[in-house]
Amino acid sequence: MPRSEIELAAAHRALDAILGRFLAAAGAGELAAARAAMVEFDDMLRRHTAEEEERLLPPPPERKLIPPEEETAEARLSRELRLEHVQIREVSGMMRRLVEENGDLEGARRLFPNLARRWDAHTEKEERELGRS
Repeated sequence: MPRSEIELAAAHRALDAILGRFLAAAGAGELAAARAAMVEFDDMLRRHTAEEEERLLPPPPERKLIPPEEETAEARLSRELRLEHVQIREVSGMMRRLVEENGDLEGARRLFPNLARRWDAHTEKEERELGRS
C-alpha cells in the first residue's frame, strides 16, 4: 500500500496503464485482451481502494457516508473519497460484467468515458489532498 505521496501516485499510474491497455484493446476490437485488462483493473482497483480506506482514510462515523450536520474538513474529505471509491468501483464492475459475462465490448467501451472521468478527477483530488497530510 502506498505509504507516501510518490507511492500513491505510482499505484494510480499503474492502474492508469491498465486502463490504457483496455482502451487500446477495445479500440482494436480485441475482446479477450480487453476482458483481461478490465478484470485486472477491477481486481487491482478493489484492492487499492480497500487498502486506502484501511490505511489512509479515517473510519466513517456510524452514519457511514451520510454527511453529519457538523463535519471537519478531514472527515468531509474522507467521506468524499470513500464515496468516489464506491462510484468508481461500481462503473468498473459494470464494465467487467459486460465483457466478462456478456462479451459486450461495445457496452464497456460506452462506459469507459464515465469511468475515465471519475478516475482522473478522483486520483487528482486524492493525490493533491492526501499529499498534504
